[in-house]
Amino acid sequence: MDISVGEVLIMKKKHPCGGNRFQVLRVGMDFKLRCLECGHEIMIPRAKAEKGIRKIEPKDGPAVQ
Repeated sequence: MDISVGEVLIMKKKHPCGGNRFQVLRVGMDFKLRCLECGHEIMIPRAKAEKGIRKIEPKDGPAVQ
């Protein structure tokens, strides 16, 4: 899966604050994501992140599935 820094991921599971949109801050073996609802930053393994993605919004433009 081709994910780059700056894209917004809409995840299947919600963050405890209620938001499900995360901005990608870092990619590699782990993804560093920032919740766009509360600003909390999390690190999750690439495999878990890719499995939980519902939609990818590019830096600018309409959503891509």
